[in-house]
Amino acid sequence: MADLFSNDWMTKYQDAWNNEGEISDVLEGIGFQSVIGYGVPDEDTPRGVLIVENGKATHAGSYNGEDLSWDLRAKEGNWEKWAKKGVGMTGLGMAVTTGKLKFRTGDYTAMLKNPAMAGPFVKSFGLMGKV
Repeated sequence: MADLFSNDWMTKYQDAWNNEGEISDVLEGIGFQSVIGYGVPDEDTPRGVLIVENGKATHAGSYNGEDLSWDLRAKEGNWEKWAKKGVGMTGLGMAVTTGKLKFRTGDYTAMLKNPAMAGPFVKSFGLMGKV
C-alpha cells in the first residue's frame, strides 16, 4: 500500500465502495452524504478524499481543499494493518481511545450511536484491503 490514499488508490477505493452493498446500499438507505478525508497525523492535510452522496461514492482522488465532514488520521502502519485484517467495533473503539485513529473532523460518538452508519464505517476499513 505504498500509494496509500493517492489519486489512483482513491479511485479504486471508490469502485470498491460502490460495489460493496453492505456499505453503499445501507448508507443509501439513510441518505448518507459526506466528504471523507483520509491521511496521516503528521501531515497538514489529508492525502485522499471520498465524496459520498446518498451512500454512493461520487468522487474520489487526491485531497484538493474540499470541506470535510470527516477527517480520519492514522499512521500508515495502522491503516495497512486495518486494511489487511479489518477491524471490529471493539478494535475501532480501542484505536480511537488509544489515539491510533484520530478524527480531526467528524463526530465519532454520534456515528457509533447510529447502527446504519457504524456498520458500514467498520466495514470500510476491511474494504481498503481490496484496493
